[in-house]
Amino acid sequence: MNSKNIFSEIKSDLPASIIVFFVALPLCLGIALASGAPLFAGIIAGIVGGVVVGMLSGSPLGVSGPAAGLAVIVLTSISTLGSWPAFLMAVVLAGFIQLIMGFAKAGFIAYFFPSSVIKGMLTGIGLLIILKQIPHALGWDKDPAGDAAFLQADGQNTFSEILRAYNFITPGAVLIAAISLAILILWDKVLTKKHRIFQLLQGPIVVVIVGILLNYFFKAGTLNFSLAEDQVVRLPVANNLTEFFSQFTIPDFSAITNFEVWKIAIVMAIVASLETLLCVEATDKLDPYKRVTPTNRELKAQGVGNIVSGLIGGLPLTQVIVRSSANISFGGKTKMSAILHGLFLLISAITIAGLLNMIPLASLAAILIMVGYKLAKPILFKDMYKLGWEQFIPFAATVAGILATDLLKGITIGLFFGIFYTLRHSYRNSHHMKESITAEDGHQVHQLVLAEEVSFFNKASVIKQLEEIPNNSKVIIDCSKSKSIAYDVVELIRDFRVNAKFKNISVETINFIEPA
Repeated sequence: MNSKNIFSEIKSDLPASIIVFFVALPLCLGIALASGAPLFAGIIAGIVGGVVVGMLSGSPLGVSGPAAGLAVIVLTSISTLGSWPAFLMAVVLAGFIQLIMGFAKAGFIAYFFPSSVIKGMLTGIGLLIILKQIPHALGWDKDPAGDAAFLQADGQNTFSEILRAYNFITPGAVLIAAISLAILILWDKVLTKKHRIFQLLQGPIVVVIVGILLNYFFKAGTLNFSLAEDQVVRLPVANNLTEFFSQFTIPDFSAITNFEVWKIAIVMAIVASLETLLCVEATDKLDPYKRVTPTNRELKAQGVGNIVSGLIGGLPLTQVIVRSSANISFGGKTKMSAILHGLFLLISAITIAGLLNMIPLASLAAILIMVGYKLAKPILFKDMYKLGWEQFIPFAATVAGILATDLLKGITIGLFFGIFYTLRHSYRNSHHMKESITAEDGHQVHQLVLAEEVSFFNKASVIKQLEEIPNNSKVIIDCSKSKSIAYDVVELIRDFRVNAKFKNISVETINFIEPA
C-alpha cells in the first residue's frame, strides 16, 4: 500500500468517503443536539475532522469528528461557563494541550491497552450501534442519533428506548429500514460477487437514494406513510453565503483568564486524547493491511484540529470508531476517504442542505446496523472464548461495560479485568520449584528458580512457596536466570535466610545480590 500517494486508491476511497459522509452527517447533528450546542457546530467539527485532521494524521483509515463520549462534558461545560464563545476558548486550549502531549510523546499510552479489551471495545460499540439504531429504524427518533450513553438524554436508557419505540412505530420508517437492510444484505452477499460495478457503487449509496425517493413518494401518496420532520436529517439550511458564514462563531478570548475554562480544557484534552488513542488501536486492528498509526503524530493532528474547530465555532473532536469502521467496512484504503468526507460535508452544507434533509433517519439506521453487525459478529464471541478465560473475561467485561455505561467506563472495566489476569499470570510465573531430592546427609533439598523478571507483584507467591518448605531441610534459591528482581523480593529472601535458622533450614543462594 503506497501511503505517499493519497490519490492512488481513489476508486476505493471515493465511494467509501460518500458512505462515511452519509454516516457522519446525522451523527454530527445528533452529537451537537445531545451536547446542547448549535447544530452547525457539529458540522464544523465534522468538516475540520475530515479535512484538517485527515491531512495531518498518520492514520490511513481513521476518521475524526465530534465524539459522543464528549457530549456530557460539553453539555455541562456550556452550562458552567454560561457562554458558547467561552466554551470555544476551552476547545482551543484543549487543542494546544493535545499538541503539547504529542510533542511530549504521550502517544505511547495507546500500547498499554490489551488486545482483548480493544476487541471488546469494537464488539461493544458494534452492539451499541445496533441497539441505538433500532428505535430510529422503527420511526422513533426522540433520542439524538449521536447519543451513545446507556442513560440517554431523553430520560430513557438503551433498552427501555427500544421497548418504548414499539409503541410509536411509523409504518413508513419501518418499510424504508426493511428495504434498506434487504438492499445492503443483497449487495454484500450476492451482487458484489456478480459484477465489478456493484463494488464501485456501494450499497449504502443506493440505500440513501432509495430512501429519498420513498420519502418523496410517501409525501405525494395517499397512504399514511409520510415521515415527520424529526424522522429525517435536519441540517441547518443557509439561503446564501452570508447566512452560511453567520453560523461560524469566534471564541471569547477574554475567557482565557477564567480558571474554569482551563479546568474544562484539561479534562477535554485528556478524555479526547484517550478516546483517540483507543480508536487508533481499534482502527489499526480492523485495517486489512495491518498498518500502524504513529500515535504521537495523531495527538498533534487532533490538537491542531481542536484548535481550528474551536476558533471557528465547532465542537471538540476525536478520532471516532463508528465513522472509521464504516470507512473500512465499505472499502476505504487511504486517508483520502476521510479528507473527501469532510469536503462533502462542507460542500453539502453550502449547496444541497435542502436535499439532504429528505434523507430518512431509517435509511441511515439500516446502514449503521450493518456497520454494527460487522463489528460484532457472533463468531467473534466463540473465537474469544476459545482463547481461554484470560482473554475472554476482559473482552466480555468490556462489551458489558460499554453497553451498561459508556465507552470510557466500559474500557476501564475491561482494563481492570485485564490487569487482574496479568497480575494473576505474573503471580503464577514468578518462579518454579524443582523436584526435591535427598542429599547425602539425609536432608530434603528444594531448589527455587526465580524467573527472568520478578516484580513486587510476585512477592506474595514467593512468600507462599518459601513458607511451604518443611523444617530440617535445605533450600537453594537460584537467581541465575533473573535479570531484574524487585527490592521487596530481594529483602524477602534476605529475611527468610535469617528466619530459616530457627526452622533448621539450610539456605544456599546462587547469583543473589544482597540488598544495600
